[in-house]
Amino acid sequence: MAGGGVPSSSEIRGVAQDVLRELLGSSPDPRQERRGLSRPLISQAEVRAARQRGETTIVVPAGAIVTPLAHDLAVDSKIEIRVEGAPEANRGAAPDPEDGGPAPLAEGGAVAIGSDHGGFELKQALSAYLKELGVTVQDVGTHAKQSCDYPDFAAAVAKQVALGSASWGVFIDGAGIGSCMAANKIPGVLAATVHDVRTAKNSREHNGANMVCLGSVGLTADAAKQILHAWLTTETGGGRHARRVNKIRAIEASFVK
Repeated sequence: MAGGGVPSSSEIRGVAQDVLRELLGSSPDPRQERRGLSRPLISQAEVRAARQRGETTIVVPAGAIVTPLAHDLAVDSKIEIRVEGAPEANRGAAPDPEDGGPAPLAEGGAVAIGSDHGGFELKQALSAYLKELGVTVQDVGTHAKQSCDYPDFAAAVAKQVALGSASWGVFIDGAGIGSCMAANKIPGVLAATVHDVRTAKNSREHNGANMVCLGSVGLTADAAKQILHAWLTTETGGGRHARRVNKIRAIEASFVK
């Protein structure tokens, strides 16, 4: 990045592609089958090509993965990403960040959940709670109470969110701090450690968090359910909140290389 200032759009696009290739262990072809990933991947390259052709809609196959950066570029470019065969009522362009966005429960999508050994029991309780709410749950582990390393499983949840396999992420360790640090190393993830209903709502409304990290120490299952419900039902704010979140993403893009 020249001069150490705000990265240009071309620099951000290049960084995004490089990071995705590294995460996926893939070739430069964004449509080539990834290691362990058979679904089509829609990256910024497809959005850029559509914009250059003057198109306002990209039709993607059912089950395609749309990366967060591709989604953001589509919003900025006023391009609708539509699932092939989707009913008219379920179409609609992605929301303009300036207008905010729907709450996770309203928007839908799968939730990836994980924990280390210290958060295992609470993870089990929250997984069951999410299913009661009708949410599709992807449990990435750990699957036992034996000692394990939280960065491994926090990164597994974050990758699900970053690559679009899940729309949202939940992770539980002892304090919810280390896992949040690990998750935020994955480009496209905005993870937040929350302690109560107030901070859960703040992380969504003000910060647009797409992953929440909880600490199991001193947190009962009932309290954790209340916190998670508040997080899942809070919309993102537009205006100044969206502008500040975009600045967070710009900082991320300028350092990932």
